[in-house]
Amino acid sequence: MRLARLISGRLLSMLITLLVISLLTYAVFYLLPSDPAQLSCGRPCTPERLADARAFMGFDRSWLQQYLGFLGGIVAGRTFGSGAAAVHCAAPCFGYSFRLNESVTQLIVDRIPVTFSIAIGAAVLWLIIGVGAGVLSAVRRGGAIDRTAMTLSTVGVSAPSYLVGLLGILLFGFTLDMVPVTGYVPLTENPVQWLWHLVLPWVVLAVLSAAVYARLTRGQMLEVLSEDYIRTARAKGLREWRVIGRHGLRNVLIPVVTVFGLDLGTLLGGAVITERVFSMPGLGSLLLDAVGNIDLPLIVGITLFSAFLIILANFLVDLVYGVLDPRAAR
Repeated sequence: MRLARLISGRLLSMLITLLVISLLTYAVFYLLPSDPAQLSCGRPCTPERLADARAFMGFDRSWLQQYLGFLGGIVAGRTFGSGAAAVHCAAPCFGYSFRLNESVTQLIVDRIPVTFSIAIGAAVLWLIIGVGAGVLSAVRRGGAIDRTAMTLSTVGVSAPSYLVGLLGILLFGFTLDMVPVTGYVPLTENPVQWLWHLVLPWVVLAVLSAAVYARLTRGQMLEVLSEDYIRTARAKGLREWRVIGRHGLRNVLIPVVTVFGLDLGTLLGGAVITERVFSMPGLGSLLLDAVGNIDLPLIVGITLFSAFLIILANFLVDLVYGVLDPRAAR
């Protein structure tokens, strides 16, 4: 019952948060001094043709009416225009890109495998490297391993992602010719090539993020190792690896999980810079193209989808809290 109350409360909070974000996002983008209908009007764009284009795309109504139509489209689908030229967007419809002649939902679905492949692989890598380095630095505090790890983490924290990506391409792609530097191969098409094309993006993202996790883990581990229950466990004669792994690491992971959930949710919404540097056709590249072409329906759809992923990641973090610390579920 306690877990059920926790989940139901979080789900309700997620729904309210998404509604507020969607309303604000829709209002901000559709109140901008830009007219997507102008791009679809053609030439010459007479006032009559512009009015027809706005009516067909649904931009002739107030932004609030458009927003309500947007919410209705998510639940029941939506039809733009009428007659033989009408365009139907099946539920869940996050809008329709008239520039690409495709529903926003389908465009997102087509790009999800690329972004998810980059995000999940990099996240696993940086979590293992970052937490492992942080724990090792705390255990060997003041030693050569600690100083080396913290120096490298400082470099990783301060280095821009695009710079690290370009240096990786230059060194491992062109100079050493070890890995591919551009493109994406679907997992279902060739698993080996899928893995091989993702190695460099994974390493670049992992190097940058692992630096943050190493410093965070080290600080938390040093604090935990000074607690009374750690000294008691050592006094009982437990082996050091058991003290650290079972008693120390469990409490260290609570703040790490918080940061990990936010980072992973953000990255799942589109690794914008990484995808552009490595020419990966993911959500980040799609969003940049939409911004450059003032494709408002696509911008709004990707923005809301990214917000949903971040909120979902926070929800999963709350559930993990209940496992790491049962008191969090009370």
